[in-house]
Amino acid sequence: MSRSAPASCDLLVVGGGINGSGIARDAAGRGLKVVLCEQDDLAAHTSSASTKLIHGGLRYLEEFHFGLVRKALMEREVLLGAAPHIMRPLHFVMPHAAHLRPAWLIRAGLFLYDHLATRQRLAASAAIDLRTHIAGEALQPGYRRGFVYSDGWVDDARLVLLNALDAQARGASILTHTRCEHLTPANGAWSATLSAASGQSTVQARAVVNATGPWVSAFVAEATPVRAAHEVRLVKGSHIVVPRMFAHRFAYIFQNEDRRIVFAIPYEHEFTLLGTTDVDYQGDPAAVHIDASEITYLCALANRYFRQPLSPADVVWSYSGVRPLLADESSDAMSVTRDYALELDRHPAPLLSVFGGKITTYRRLAEDAVNLLGGILGVRAAPWTRGARLPGGDLPDGSFAVFLRTVERRYAWLPVGLRLRWAHAYGTRIERVVGGASRLTDLGQELLPQLFEREVEYLCREEFARSAQDILWRRSKLGLHLLNTDLGPLERWLAAHAGAERAQAEPQMRPV
Repeated sequence: MSRSAPASCDLLVVGGGINGSGIARDAAGRGLKVVLCEQDDLAAHTSSASTKLIHGGLRYLEEFHFGLVRKALMEREVLLGAAPHIMRPLHFVMPHAAHLRPAWLIRAGLFLYDHLATRQRLAASAAIDLRTHIAGEALQPGYRRGFVYSDGWVDDARLVLLNALDAQARGASILTHTRCEHLTPANGAWSATLSAASGQSTVQARAVVNATGPWVSAFVAEATPVRAAHEVRLVKGSHIVVPRMFAHRFAYIFQNEDRRIVFAIPYEHEFTLLGTTDVDYQGDPAAVHIDASEITYLCALANRYFRQPLSPADVVWSYSGVRPLLADESSDAMSVTRDYALELDRHPAPLLSVFGGKITTYRRLAEDAVNLLGGILGVRAAPWTRGARLPGGDLPDGSFAVFLRTVERRYAWLPVGLRLRWAHAYGTRIERVVGGASRLTDLGQELLPQLFEREVEYLCREEFARSAQDILWRRSKLGLHLLNTDLGPLERWLAAHAGAERAQAEPQMRPV
């Protein structure tokens, strides 16, 4: 799959996170010639380090961010229908801690949460008796009352990837491992200098979108002659993963004395995901990592609620991301708005910078961004993404259960665990992974447990994967199941076989 860097385009999108890939998809679908460049892998940073939720943000109601919550709740409904293979409804149990919030306040908040936007796929909230509800079994015996409500779960890294794949299918050029060094104005447009392993090139762009996330302010200051009006506040959010603490399908939302909330979510069948923290961050966003104090904080909060004791020694994996929140007057990181701002500078050439945002509202942000650029770029096509499925998301009746039954009949020879993982990851694109295989031996060598050559070939050929890290932690979460496994067979295979795939995928750079 050749991905060459064109000499010119209508729109250059800098940044391959959720906002950049979403904007590239929307713009390409409206007929613009789009180039997206990302200095690392797609979703290599913030966009793969979320709590994996499509949600309105229940706690934001306490900050009176009703508009943001309503917008997010509306988008929640749209996204759940766009990619039902990588998204699913998730029910959250909130044990009632009377000294933190009175029951009437929680009921009022949940009533608003249920009614600020139309619900078609999710159940309404309700009060529950934790002494008899299955979710109460894992909790300390002092919690007797609770509430249950619904939101959505998403594979965040694959959501980014699917937007990039759809953008490419609609004509966009997706250039990973390609850094935008600087923008030079030229006759009302931009001349962008791009750097990749194969060298430097220039791309002439009528407009540029700066969707570099935590680097948004630095990019404006260091790579352009523009001076931005907005700023971002960098906030680190960290998560820990521990062996499974409960066997049922519910997640938990826990309150704390500092007014923060922490989620405990079933994760990858064998684990529980706990997070997140909110800590102001000043360092390099690419070098972010969890601190011992954050691990202690999350374990201590879990121990207030769960019967099973949790200690830092139980943590099998952790991850951190830097959220580029729109800077406001909030005194603490927890209260900073999760809304976004789009700053359009028309001189010396059109540059749109994205400040803030969250995964749940990425599609709306992308639509707003292309609408804002539409007049400059002569876009006549109407917004289109609201009702569009993402690649692999065109499941029969929009139902993963129905689709899985079809997969089970068609690929009965696949091991059950592999079949389920592939169905979730690829949806209807599973056919592109399986190809003409009709038995397990047709998938080639099993390089690592449950990872066959056929899938690795597909990921390198069609999903921009280059490294074991790309494959095991972003295209999948197999890395979590292989923490003590020798990755040598995969790494050697990539070194020996991925050269041809990489040569096809490498941007063909035109000399400066």
